[in-house]
Amino acid sequence: MGLASDAASSETDTALRAQGLSFSRAGRRVFDGIGFELRPGELLQVLGANGSGKTSLLRVLGGLLPADDGALHWGDEPVRAGQPEFQQAVAYLGHTNGIDADLSAAENLRFSARMAGADDAPSRVADALRAMGLDPGSPAPVRTLSQGQRRRVALARLALLRRRLWLLDEPVSSLDAASGERFFAQLAAHLQRGGMAVVATHEPLPQAAKTLQLQA
Repeated sequence: MGLASDAASSETDTALRAQGLSFSRAGRRVFDGIGFELRPGELLQVLGANGSGKTSLLRVLGGLLPADDGALHWGDEPVRAGQPEFQQAVAYLGHTNGIDADLSAAENLRFSARMAGADDAPSRVADALRAMGLDPGSPAPVRTLSQGQRRRVALARLALLRRRLWLLDEPVSSLDAASGERFFAQLAAHLQRGGMAVVATHEPLPQAAKTLQLQA
């Protein structure tokens, strides 16, 4: 399995480590024995059909669901629900976009930045939206945008917040080919800076990546 980037991180070499993770729902084992190590500049693609547990795994990795068994570490520390240091390092994007339909794209990004304690300077917001092919000056509420445009607003938020670990569930769903290319360029830049990403997907990613295959 290839690494996404060999560039040295300007930040600490904190890694995400999973050992023997298992998770059950309603008495059914969803996945079992999951283990990997992800270091700065690396990408892990989680492949599998619907129902194979990709979303559940991402939520366990993000500390949103407790594993039945196994261990998850961020650096030398175990990951626990609500752990501030870990939560400040993670950006999670699920099937839903997590944006306010009554706000414009720029207003959504400014709100997200303020909630995260990040820089919400207009120039940074505009750059993040333009990188995803969106008009930063548009006053249109998100509810008037297409599904693909809404997804691009959510993806633009990733560049603005600059979290070290991205946990992304089918990030290119609803995107056309050009928008998908914009996202992959954004992902490559994140990895080049020493970021890490775990991406759940049906299809292999164009970037070199470690691979975890889940079975339904």
